[in-house]
Amino acid sequence: MATFFENPEQWDKLRDDRSLLPDAVEEMLRYVTPVMNFRRQTTSDIELGGQKIEADSKVVFFHISANRDELAFENPQTFDITRNPNPHMAFGAGGPHFCLGANLARMEIRVMFEHLLDRVPDIREDGEVQRLQSQFINGVKHLPVAFTPSARVGS
Repeated sequence: MATFFENPEQWDKLRDDRSLLPDAVEEMLRYVTPVMNFRRQTTSDIELGGQKIEADSKVVFFHISANRDELAFENPQTFDITRNPNPHMAFGAGGPHFCLGANLARMEIRVMFEHLLDRVPDIREDGEVQRLQSQFINGVKHLPVAFTPSARVGS
């Protein structure tokens, strides 16, 4: 939501066209990148990008950097909910370490934003954003908001 507050034209675009929600979820994951990095240990000698890495070396993969790679994304510093394709690595790069919860996380984000769009389409920032202090998780600790109350949905 903080990113939408920084890019209100993207919120307006999503509010006006709900069909953009699947691509918006992928862009949220790319742009915000919840897990910033993972450390692994090599099991054999390997060469990566012209750099030799010996077996049993500790390596760190920075999801946050990969998701802003200019070779993979046009205008990677821009939050664009219409970005497609969007080969982000928010859940890893596939293989045995790909996040098992990726589909659940996508669904949770989609459902949450469907409800926000239904109930509080005029949501706005109402105070200073406080970020989580972490080397691992990219998150928000507090995000004060204001909105016009709407009628209760369901019973």
